[in-house]
Amino acid sequence: MMDFTDKVVLITGASSGIGAAAAIYFSKQSAKLSLVGRKENNLRKIALYCEKSKGNKPLAITADLTDDGDIKRVIDETIDHYGKLDVLVNNAGIIGMGGIKNTTMETYDNIMATNLRSVFHLTMLATPHLIATKGCIVNTSCIASKKPSTMSLCYNMSKAALDQFTKCIALELAPDGVRVNSINPGFVKTNLLKDIGLSEEQLELFIKNVVGNMPLKKAVESDEVAALIGFLASNNAKSITGSCYIVDGGSILR
Repeated sequence: MMDFTDKVVLITGASSGIGAAAAIYFSKQSAKLSLVGRKENNLRKIALYCEKSKGNKPLAITADLTDDGDIKRVIDETIDHYGKLDVLVNNAGIIGMGGIKNTTMETYDNIMATNLRSVFHLTMLATPHLIATKGCIVNTSCIASKKPSTMSLCYNMSKAALDQFTKCIALELAPDGVRVNSINPGFVKTNLLKDIGLSEEQLELFIKNVVGNMPLKKAVESDEVAALIGFLASNNAKSITGSCYIVDGGSILR
């Protein structure tokens, strides 16, 4: 197990899915958490669950990361509350379906605003604080950044750009002692697909098809991804920066 005692960890998209799993993981390692999400009730539930782990009460911040004012508020409230920042987990993201023939500029703008622009802005504001602590950044990307698809053009583009963002700022911040990596999950059963309107029946069929094509024949679990985030944020990974770690049941091989 890794110990994050006295480390301040800021996680976006913490109210569900991978973000919630990461919050729970870090809480078990005694981290001081700043949890950000859009869904206030979900966020409170996750924060309460985390508090029960080691008694550290997380700072829960309800925010819309497409709003510049909210992004600034996330950093300000975290620093006001804890006085520092050690780990930034840029996890919030959305998906949208469609290729060049059947997507819309609204879909493009929404996906880029959440998956890319908000990450850029939040990281920019967090950087001075991370330099002060020689902290680190973990970005949640996807194997979609590396595999072309006809189904989710804008999403794939946003994740490919996020991987390049990871590498560029890893290079820039290395002299400051700040490490930057990304995790690139394959299919993880979260609410992300429900959010685009798939019914329970469609979702089960999709999962069956996707998992059936995975060499390991199993969906990736959120807590597996959370453990990888935890490893990359820990001193066990002190020589790792600018890397994109795939966790996908072997999907990238096909």
